[in-house]
Amino acid sequence: MDSRTLEKRERRLQKKEEKNRKRREKRGWDQELMGYTNEDNPFGDANLLEPFVWHKKRQQDKHLGEDLQSDREKSRIMENRRELERVKERRKEREAEQAAREEEMTMMQREREAAMFEQWESQEGNFHLTQVKLRSKIRLKDGRAKAIDLLAEYADNMWTMSEETLDKLDVNEPYTVLNGLSEQDLEDLLEDIKVYVELEEGKNLDFWKDITTIVEDEIRNLQQTDDKQRQVVNRSVQGNVAAIFLGKTYSQLVLLKQQIATKIGGKQGDVSYWEHLHQQLNAVMARARLRETHQKILQQRLEQLRSRQLEEMYLAPDEEAQAADKAESSKADGESQALSLDYDAGMYSPRLVPSSEADPSLSVVDELADQQALTDARHDVATSSEASRHEVSQMRAYASKDMEPGEATFNVQVPVENTSFLWQSKYRPRKPRFFNRVHCGFEWNKYNQTHYGHDNPPPKVVHGYKFNIFYPDLIDKRVAPEYKVVNSGDGAGKEFCIIRFHAGPPYEDIAFKIVNREWEFSRKHGFRCQFRNGVFQLHFRYRRQFYRR
Repeated sequence: MDSRTLEKRERRLQKKEEKNRKRREKRGWDQELMGYTNEDNPFGDANLLEPFVWHKKRQQDKHLGEDLQSDREKSRIMENRRELERVKERRKEREAEQAAREEEMTMMQREREAAMFEQWESQEGNFHLTQVKLRSKIRLKDGRAKAIDLLAEYADNMWTMSEETLDKLDVNEPYTVLNGLSEQDLEDLLEDIKVYVELEEGKNLDFWKDITTIVEDEIRNLQQTDDKQRQVVNRSVQGNVAAIFLGKTYSQLVLLKQQIATKIGGKQGDVSYWEHLHQQLNAVMARARLRETHQKILQQRLEQLRSRQLEEMYLAPDEEAQAADKAESSKADGESQALSLDYDAGMYSPRLVPSSEADPSLSVVDELADQQALTDARHDVATSSEASRHEVSQMRAYASKDMEPGEATFNVQVPVENTSFLWQSKYRPRKPRFFNRVHCGFEWNKYNQTHYGHDNPPPKVVHGYKFNIFYPDLIDKRVAPEYKVVNSGDGAGKEFCIIRFHAGPPYEDIAFKIVNREWEFSRKHGFRCQFRNGVFQLHFRYRRQFYRR
């Protein structure tokens, strides 16, 4: 086949395609449907390019004429085009609404992420503050404390009235730790103070401002000592300047500062002298304020110490009181021996009264029954005292055992709501004795291995508990005591829970607050729950959490 024949065929196919395109445009097809063919279309229609002809409708409307039928066909085509346009508009509206919803969801997600980021940022600040204080405590414990460690400890325990703060009572003012520091040490201290001010977020702000003012004044004095030409005031006048500030309170120094500011503003006298005096006055005022605050703290702690000593004096008996108690007890023993002799001699025998003269409201007790009740009562007293001694000996035996590494005593109870027992009219309810231990240690997971080391260990966490509850006087020893774990109602959330121990008469319930984590119930991990020889033992460890990607 030659090239001319091929060209004729291509021109014929192009004319045919153009004719079909015009016919489709006339029917109302848009650009989306222009490229479809009978073989290639998403509708699966093999007759897509042929127009649909409703032959029965045409036969029915044949009497109307060809012109009317063509008009109806055109109106139908136009109606289809309008419907198609409406469909397109609705689709555009749906797409716009969907885009708006997606944009709104994106904005909400960004807001949630921003709030979560703020929470993470605050938690990160608390974490860094905790780590800074932990490093400070380690340096204090090892005896290599820096100036910032002593100042931070003073700021934390400044208004805390506890037993530990009474033992750590320091008579000297806090700014005395700056004595003997070099200029480089003071500059490092300023940087450490900025870190504490940023992490504590306004806590102890006045204290840190006063310390900063004093440190800057010390640095200035050291620099002037190194460069004597920079001194504004002569050395002969320095003594007079110090005498002006000596013995003045903070309120008097505030008044003096106002007077100096007035003289500087009015340019009265030597302005450079008054400016130098005003500059030194800031540090003097900071020292005076810290000194007055320190005196108030000392006074409060001294009053607390006196009250504690008075309580100990009244609670603990002295030697004279003990000697008097011994004398009285010996006298009482002599009298009881004399009374027992009289009783054996029959001098305390009751007078026989006839039954007719007895009071009818009184109950008559048989002699043998009364003697048996007295014998049972004496036996109960003897066994209870013997059981109490046995309980104390058991407590001492458990307490004398060597503790494992990381263990400490755990004897803080949680108050239990007042409950009434059916047996409390027969037995006197009392709390059982106990001796508990808590096991703490480090958790070397991937995060702690990355951020900590043996020189800077992570905070300790609780690994388990050992509860030893003593029930020597339990009435029904066949029924073992039981424990129950309930939620903590003090707002601690899921972090803590309450473990409650329950036994029969004559013991009340006892409860402790523990960490709320999953237990390890395997015996090879140290789990023990048994009741032997009047001692209920519950030893358990927490299950370790392994994080995998």
